[in-house]
Amino acid sequence: IFDAIAARVELKPGLRVLDFGCGTGLLTLRIGERTGRVTGADTSAGMLEKLLEKSRAAGASGVAALHLESQDGSGLTGEYDLITSSMTFHHVRDVAALTARLAERLRPGGCLCVADLDPEGGRFHADNAGVFHFGFSRDELARIFREAGLAGVQADTVSRVLRSSAAGTEEFTIFLMVGRKPLLPNP
Repeated sequence: IFDAIAARVELKPGLRVLDFGCGTGLLTLRIGERTGRVTGADTSAGMLEKLLEKSRAAGASGVAALHLESQDGSGLTGEYDLITSSMTFHHVRDVAALTARLAERLRPGGCLCVADLDPEGGRFHADNAGVFHFGFSRDELARIFREAGLAGVQADTVSRVLRSSAAGTEEFTIFLMVGRKPLLPNP
């Protein structure tokens, strides 16, 4: 997922980046290596503490943590050039409201990159507690991006995950959807 984002967005020092639903920071820390600073946002204080422990151990001083009260994006502050989210949207009840809030936090020309599952019928997680969507129709998520004011929306398959179950091994595809906030028109 990191490689797919890096192929679509120039990750350079000084970029203001938010990783929404960062967990323990697998994606967050990789992005921070390129940009010099990154904010990881999550509803789990324990996950954020792990993120900060990992960043200290790696000597990454530009990593900040933002504890969110809910998964709907309320409480987000700041403006960002890039907002990423990896495998989080299927855990969010109101994806349209979240996407609109994230788009609001983007600076003009900023990019929203969301990686998540194609429709999977509820087989990806062994326990679906806290799962509100069994993957996404790319067309539907693209519509949500456009309704949030994002342009140039594109989606590509970026990863495949194999999971074993009693029924055997199954492959799940993960796509990356990218949309940009339009630049402000010249006066």
